[in-house]
Amino acid sequence: MSNPLLAQLSDALASQSSENTVIELPENAPFDNEQRNWLNGLLTGISAIAAAAQSPSEAPVGTPLSILYGSQSGNAEVLSKDMKKFAATQGFDATIAELDSIELTDLAQIEHAVIICSTFGEGEPPDNAKKFYGSVMADDAPSLPSTFNFSVCGLGDSSYPDFNKCALDINSRLVALGANECAPIMQCDAAFEDEYAEWKQAVFSTEVFTSAAGGVTQAEPSVETEPTYTKNHPFIANQICVEQLSHPDSAKCVNHIELSLAGGGEDMHYDVGDALGVWPLNCPKDVADILAAGGFSGKEVVAQKTGSASLKTLLLSKLNIATVNAKALETWGIADAPEGFQVFDVLNQLKPNLDAQTLVDGLRPLQPRLYSIASSPKAHPGEVHLTVGEVHYDLQGKARKGVASTWLGKRLQEGANVGVYVQASAHFHIPADDDAPLIMIGPGTGIAPFRAFLEEREMRQAKGPNWLFFGDQHEAKDYLYRDQITKWQDTGLLNNLSLAWSRDTDRKIYVQTLIEEQGAEFYAWLEQGAYIYICGDASRMASDVDKAIRDVIATHGNVSAEDADAYMDKLVAEHRYQRDVY
Repeated sequence: MSNPLLAQLSDALASQSSENTVIELPENAPFDNEQRNWLNGLLTGISAIAAAAQSPSEAPVGTPLSILYGSQSGNAEVLSKDMKKFAATQGFDATIAELDSIELTDLAQIEHAVIICSTFGEGEPPDNAKKFYGSVMADDAPSLPSTFNFSVCGLGDSSYPDFNKCALDINSRLVALGANECAPIMQCDAAFEDEYAEWKQAVFSTEVFTSAAGGVTQAEPSVETEPTYTKNHPFIANQICVEQLSHPDSAKCVNHIELSLAGGGEDMHYDVGDALGVWPLNCPKDVADILAAGGFSGKEVVAQKTGSASLKTLLLSKLNIATVNAKALETWGIADAPEGFQVFDVLNQLKPNLDAQTLVDGLRPLQPRLYSIASSPKAHPGEVHLTVGEVHYDLQGKARKGVASTWLGKRLQEGANVGVYVQASAHFHIPADDDAPLIMIGPGTGIAPFRAFLEEREMRQAKGPNWLFFGDQHEAKDYLYRDQITKWQDTGLLNNLSLAWSRDTDRKIYVQTLIEEQGAEFYAWLEQGAYIYICGDASRMASDVDKAIRDVIATHGNVSAEDADAYMDKLVAEHRYQRDVY
């Protein structure tokens, strides 16, 4: 049986609109004025709570922030993603973009920005910052408003003369154009984590940023899951194979390295075009030489941020025992040292009076090396392959060697452990279109990613044509992966193969030589939608190849040099011109 009083209360609630949450009982309800007023208040409160539950509360609004980056190996891109998450906790809603996706005129519409940019080669900007760099450094670059508030973080290596040149140039030029540098530029060295952390805290502590901060929001869930294994938390792989690819009589020693990723599962997945970070150990003989030159036993206990350890342990596994930079000399109280001097040379020839702690305080942390992956995970599940050229040279009358290259090739025993992580490449991957033509240019160890590309296309049964440019000094001594390449020719996977041997004849032939000689066909492939990939030395080969391609476009496209540059710009914009250079 229905209750008339409850029915009246229900009707009173239902009769109210969503805009009006004030509840009033009908005049004929059996209550006196005091009772009616009390119930009206109670029902109004209940209605307000119900309305609030039905309409989601608005999230605090963050202030827009532009994070602009230029990255060659991927570190600046990784830091940009970290900055986005941190910005959300500081009241900013950040977006990330490559520097080359921004026009200078766009900056006038931005009030808050941070720029993270690396320098590579001989003070050059990364490939995805070249256009921006050229625009901002141009004499006719437009003025910028003082409302464009920015700060720059540079990634570099102080052992090179043009340390952080690109970031420094961008920073000073933006200031000259009228923009407001709200926090000083941070010049990060090879071990960039601490300096980057200091910089991002400094940026959001400035008055410009703190006064503009909006609501604090939770960082958006990442579309890509955070990697389990990273630079500072590597996966422990096992070396399963080392095979010398170059002939014993070659001037170079190039090794094929195979590592097992067993147990890594999807957490150690990689795509062709990615790089593998490898944590090396220093050579025990080199460590012994340094200890002897400095008069140390190696048992001295040295303090570090992560705890104390013996000097010998730190020199073997934690510190860069070669590089001497300005900070090292200052720490050791040395005014100057001859160019190229390494730690051993300083101790052996300059003979500073150092204790173990002071020696270590001047040394940089040992860093992982990045190598282009030379295998397809489809062809070699549970493994990753590298193509590594050992570094050997003489300095000050003493034989020297590369740390990681000789560790992998000579000192790391089969079955031994090695810490690794995948450095994903956002812009050096084969297209999803299996019908697209590929032109791959990689002399020497630059062939590494193209072995992976061809293995991947073979496994995918891709129909698109493939053209490989490869070469080195001597065909008989330096033809890396000859058997595999010959097989790909026989099966038709490799349609064109252009081989350049620079020392086999009196005429020095390089890959760029063949690009120009075969320019008509090269240009025809471009007109058919070919993608160009270049891997190898940045200082000479990559620039010479770039020039050769531009000349081919101008000659066989019958256009001016300016139009050839525009053609190349279009290839870059379409991601049809990609480089993995170092």
